[in-house]
Amino acid sequence: MSKTNIIEAENLTKVYKGKVKAVDSISFSVEEGEIFGFLGPNGAGKTTTIKMLNTIASITSGRATVAGQDVTKHPAKVRDVIGVVPQELTADDELNGMENILLSARLHHVRGDDARRRASELLKLVDLDGAAGRRVKTYSGGMRRRLQLAIGLIHTPKILFLDEPTLGLDIQTRTKMWEYMSKLNKEHGLTIFMTTHYLEEADGLCNRVAIIDHGVIKVSGSPSQLKERVGGDVLTIELTTGPDITDFLRSIPDVHDVVKADQSYRIKLPKTEKALPAIVEGITKKGLEIKEIAFTKPTLDEVFLEVTGKSMRDENAGESESYIQNIITERMQ
Repeated sequence: MSKTNIIEAENLTKVYKGKVKAVDSISFSVEEGEIFGFLGPNGAGKTTTIKMLNTIASITSGRATVAGQDVTKHPAKVRDVIGVVPQELTADDELNGMENILLSARLHHVRGDDARRRASELLKLVDLDGAAGRRVKTYSGGMRRRLQLAIGLIHTPKILFLDEPTLGLDIQTRTKMWEYMSKLNKEHGLTIFMTTHYLEEADGLCNRVAIIDHGVIKVSGSPSQLKERVGGDVLTIELTTGPDITDFLRSIPDVHDVVKADQSYRIKLPKTEKALPAIVEGITKKGLEIKEIAFTKPTLDEVFLEVTGKSMRDENAGESESYIQNIITERMQ
């Protein structure tokens, strides 16, 4: 039985003043009830896409619908059915956790006993029920992120947009956030559209992902489908010193590709076990010393590297600065 698309984008484009094309005619869909990951380096267009779908940024050309509502024609109806957890921490430091959630409830027309009951449930969900009466300025970074998640859920949205929800968190807090998101999806059927720098996060959580770079979607599919695209193993050999041996490595039977970075060589091949003896023997005969050797099975990191030609950049400020500048530009138009 086919599922309904709850988000559809067709030739979605965003051009800022000065002809900066942040998003370049992208098309994709998100099925109801799935977790969809939007991956890309800083400045790739992830946040701009979310802002267009959330009705915050205007659409230069193309079309998008969210829960059946045209984003441009019916922005108020779209906002009624979405929850948004932005990169920026927006909770009021002078209010306590409960007051922040109730404030959001009023803004979404959730009133009285329903609002307080819902707020209590959400604070418990994100393990903040014991800190509900504390001012947010006393919260740790992880607690603030969890509070943002609760705030985005107060009006029981159909779709939750998460823009880098675990950025800057330690691994323990990130793991807890993953658990919350998985629970919301599996137990409540919540559709989640998320951007992330952490590829293992997307691999473990997302039903499907799309990789965007320079405003263009390069590839999309399930994590397993994208990893199959890479194929084979990736062998990494680091030498202490010596001449470039790229040509030698490429001459080994079954070696598909070699990428050199300093004294390290990234080698793509079907089976490490088959080619490794010849590689090691050849390096030894050349009188070179191996400093480190390792191999991995295909990962989303490898897919990302192959598709974009670079590793995922985790420059925390980059995307936020780009977003702030784009919003300023948007309002000047």
